[in-house]
Amino acid sequence: MTDALKRLSQEGVAIWLDDLSRSMITSGSLGELLDQQHVVGVTTNPSIFQKAISAGEGYEEQVADLAARRVTVEEAVRMITTSDVRDAADVLRPVYEATGGLDGRVSIEVDPRLAHNTRATVAEAKQLAWLVDRPNTFIKIPATRAGLPAITETIGRGISVNVTLIFSLERYREVMDAYQAGLEQAAAKGLDLSTIYSVASFFVSRVDTEIDKRLAAIGTEEATALRGKAAVANARLAYQAYEEVIGADRWQALSRSGANPQRPLWASTGVKDPAYPDTLYVTELVAPGTVNTMPGATLRATEDHGEIAGDTIRGTYDRARADLDALEKVGVSYDEVVQLLEDEGVDKFETAWTGLLDSTKAELERLAGGED
Repeated sequence: MTDALKRLSQEGVAIWLDDLSRSMITSGSLGELLDQQHVVGVTTNPSIFQKAISAGEGYEEQVADLAARRVTVEEAVRMITTSDVRDAADVLRPVYEATGGLDGRVSIEVDPRLAHNTRATVAEAKQLAWLVDRPNTFIKIPATRAGLPAITETIGRGISVNVTLIFSLERYREVMDAYQAGLEQAAAKGLDLSTIYSVASFFVSRVDTEIDKRLAAIGTEEATALRGKAAVANARLAYQAYEEVIGADRWQALSRSGANPQRPLWASTGVKDPAYPDTLYVTELVAPGTVNTMPGATLRATEDHGEIAGDTIRGTYDRARADLDALEKVGVSYDEVVQLLEDEGVDKFETAWTGLLDSTKAELERLAGGED
């Protein structure tokens, strides 16, 4: 057993868990991850909740109570998910206090069916923040075209945001711009900028999955040589963009007013292709001021045999740009891929949310049977 997770933390990477269930909270296993595996945050998404609630463990009493009250399935799902996030936030509260609000955060996502509706997204963000009612919560808003102004308005109201489903460098720059605009709105309202936080979730493994598929279809030697390079290159160039933004005058002015940087968060870091090292999207994306949210299997793999060799991002930008340029030369369109991934990401979360609604509805109807 290595102490790779400790070294990763020492390099400035905040380790978050990309998973949550009620049993993790009640059994104490979430607390053990904080104490023993250097975990300092939790992210959730509709797929995670669908899996947890469908498993049923720990939810029976609450679902029975909701059935007895004849609540709608929409209300039931929100009561169940916000309950889990609230309880998880309480478990992580000591981390939040110890880090001055930087970590110890739990993320909960707006209804993915609202991803293309700015006004509804803002309304949902406000409602979720009120329902969970914990200072160490992030409201997740997708980085769709409609999501960008929603990010600005939500931040402008003083609500901390985890921006999710970022795939392209251009969209990432727009997300950073939306965050800064939100901070400027908050400052104009007299809000304390030091209390507002944000992360930008830049998705990793899905980029390799889609691009590798296209490279295999091309089949040339040049194309084959590029397999497994796109995702890391894309993320490294995102960090370069982040460095450029926080070095600019606009950000420096906000920083002097107490604003917190919007940390890059590496999401979707579970390796999909067994031909690649299972810690690839951890060990190759080490840089200070970042977050890596890992599925449980990736966390355990990193703890067991991850090799943390210091900063693996800065100093790699020329190589990363060359790798992405090479994709275009062999016939893979970067712009086409990242737009497809954004569209698919929204669709996948919407499908998971619909599945969650359906399974919850079935349980409510079953438990309501026999009631007057």
